[in-house]
Amino acid sequence: MQNDRSKCGLTEQGKGIYVDLIPKDMYVWYEDNWQHDEHEHLHERSQLTFVEEGYQYFHLDRNIYLVPKNHVIWIPSGLKHRVVSEASQVKLMVVLFKSDLENSFFQDIHVFPAPAVLIEMLRYASKWNKLLTEDEEQAIFLKALQISLPNFCKESNYLQIPVPGDQRLLSVCNYINNHYTINLKIEELAAQSTLSIRTLQRLFKKETGITLKKYIQLIRVLKSIELIDTKQHTLSEIGFMVGYKSLAAFTASYYSIMRNHPNRKY
Repeated sequence: MQNDRSKCGLTEQGKGIYVDLIPKDMYVWYEDNWQHDEHEHLHERSQLTFVEEGYQYFHLDRNIYLVPKNHVIWIPSGLKHRVVSEASQVKLMVVLFKSDLENSFFQDIHVFPAPAVLIEMLRYASKWNKLLTEDEEQAIFLKALQISLPNFCKESNYLQIPVPGDQRLLSVCNYINNHYTINLKIEELAAQSTLSIRTLQRLFKKETGITLKKYIQLIRVLKSIELIDTKQHTLSEIGFMVGYKSLAAFTASYYSIMRNHPNRKY
């Protein structure tokens, strides 16, 4: 469990400011009950986070990234980020890398499902949890893992929730987040933004890269992941709770974004 003075093995110097006192190039931090302080912070190491149980939301720049179970996120060095989650339990691993490789992959944020071989590699790496001394096997193993990351990446762009800068559009997003369970009409959303329907649709697509319809779908599916994590409802109940009129409609929408079918073991 993290404490008030450390985060991922880094020592807190001031609120959100962490000093890297780790003497080695690569460092593993594994927790089976991760606790969040929600402080924005940055560190001069690239970060690979693997979510084994539960889910996390990463706030980076003007975007929010969902990292659900069995997914990873790569965060380049020096990027401010804040992490939140309401999952009942979050089991995860963070691997910090001081040195990046000469590959454009490592300069950008990536969220993608971890293939079976990567999951097994990360689970094996937990043997070095919080180890501060040099270990030859660890150094070779984690470097091989890092080299292989671009080949493992089959990115899911819709795990990224865009946050528009225009306050009129932001009010629409807030309205959707508060009313996604009902049948939202474009006229209602336009009224929230004080824009015409055509202008709203054009500006929203320009600022976020997706349509309003896709944004609503994305929010509903992401909310369903939170409900699935509680293990308190059937899939039919969850589909209805997030605004779908049938299980078939819910599962089809879920699959179009997650590229797999929802199940209560997810």
